Amino acid sequence: MSSFEEFFIQLAVDFPRWNFIWLYDDLQADRILSGLWVTVKLSLACVSLSVVIGVVGAMLQGSNSSRVRALVQGYIQFFRNTPPLVQLLFFYFALGQFTPTEVGPDGWTEQPLITNVGWAIIALSLFAGAFNVEIFRAGIEAIPYSTREAAESLGMSQRQTFFYVTLPLSLRVSIPALNNNLVNLVKTTTQAYAIAVPELLYESVSVWNDYPSAQNPTMLLLFLAYLTLVGILVFCMNSWEKSMRIPGYGH
Repeated sequence: MSSFEEFFIQLAVDFPRWNFIWLYDDLQADRILSGLWVTVKLSLACVSLSVVIGVVGAMLQGSNSSRVRALVQGYIQFFRNTPPLVQLLFFYFALGQFTPTEVGPDGWTEQPLITNVGWAIIALSLFAGAFNVEIFRAGIEAIPYSTREAAESLGMSQRQTFFYVTLPLSLRVSIPALNNNLVNLVKTTTQAYAIAVPELLYESVSVWNDYPSAQNPTMLLLFLAYLTLVGILVFCMNSWEKSMRIPGYGH
């Protein structure tokens, strides 16, 4: 046993409410690291998918079909006006009953094709995607119509104008609001705890349920972990915003 581990073991003896058990117990350390890794993967999947949903939804809002526009608007209103936790429970417990199953590794039991992690990604991505649609729509509307006319006068199709002119310019306008929404999304991933997704909060609660003396240190770890994750996201978004800045445009 290293002096590092001995220090925290003694700390737990001297201060029973500050038991950093995951710093000297390999099993608890694995639980915390496993939960952190699931949180990172869940956050990356939801952030990526929600941005794709936002772009596609904003593009469909400009469709010539009134039915398509109405469908997108209905999606936005549904997900913006209901709590994400309720959506998560609805997707997992209600829609999850209708998903196909497959035979498990043991050859006897049946497992759903979409796991609790899959439902968390779907529900949280759709929730954040509804806000991203409106963010990108506002960015698109901020682009002068004359800019799109100029692109079309050069022979670009409507699709080419959107992807090569409108979307790149609208991103520069949308990034600040998108940044805020993605930060909220990363924090909202903790709600996956409600459907037993083994992310960081779930594993942390498991640790301090087994070792009540580890509750304070583990809560501190949770705060620091999410501060770090959100800090990395904000740094990346700010760097992206600076790299896309056009001198004199939007200022």
